Amino acid sequence: MAKIISFSNQKGGVGKTTSCVNIAAQIAKKGKKVLLVDMDPQGNATSGLGISKSKIKRTIYDVVIGNADISDCIIKTAFSNLSVVPANIDLAGAELELYELEEDQNFTKLALDSVRDRFDYIFIDCPPSLGMLTVKALSVSDGVVIPMQCEFYSLEGMSQLFNTVKKIRELYNPGLQVVGILLTMYNGRLTLTGQVVAEIRKYYQEKLFKVPISRTVRLSEAPGYGQPICYHDPYCKGALEYAQVAKELMMRI
Repeated sequence: MAKIISFSNQKGGVGKTTSCVNIAAQIAKKGKKVLLVDMDPQGNATSGLGISKSKIKRTIYDVVIGNADISDCIIKTAFSNLSVVPANIDLAGAELELYELEEDQNFTKLALDSVRDRFDYIFIDCPPSLGMLTVKALSVSDGVVIPMQCEFYSLEGMSQLFNTVKKIRELYNPGLQVVGILLTMYNGRLTLTGQVVAEIRKYYQEKLFKVPISRTVRLSEAPGYGQPICYHDPYCKGALEYAQVAKELMMRI
């Protein structure tokens, strides 16, 4: 049965989708069967895996509102052992529709359960908010990875996200755990970076992944080619760092 892991942070631009895509690809490259569920209406994880959003017939939106089975929406990517349930801007309208569904109509959970035995890992790329889509994702996850940029604004939002995880545990999913906090866009030469890292270690030392992800040009350009970094430039710094994080994640959950 697949382990279900969400990548979540209510602050945008922290490397959430980049981390989800690249960790999924690294683990798939190790021989594990991986499904990436794109729950972000921007659909960046979808395009980052080389899938053209204009040619998609069914997306996670159809699954969430109950109009399609998730098995009909899974697309095999060009990368070994890696499949995706795509998303596009249609998903933005799902927030309002989810509020109208009955409490027991958890379509997302039913959908993932139906394919869980086909994969080793299911990763969910959450939207940069704490709305209904994120709540649905966390309510069906075994764990959550929190990518975090080394800035004080990101640090301020950390307590809010931990409070949300606590509420999800109380209301929907008592087994949800924080798998780890992943530092992104890291630049060790900056004084600010050192200050933020020191503050995180003060409160969340045991949750921090050992290796931070550096800010590199190769990581930024890989999505433009529709490739994870381990295929775009497998020996660059970013690829090697994500390989180490993927290995640590597999050991944690």
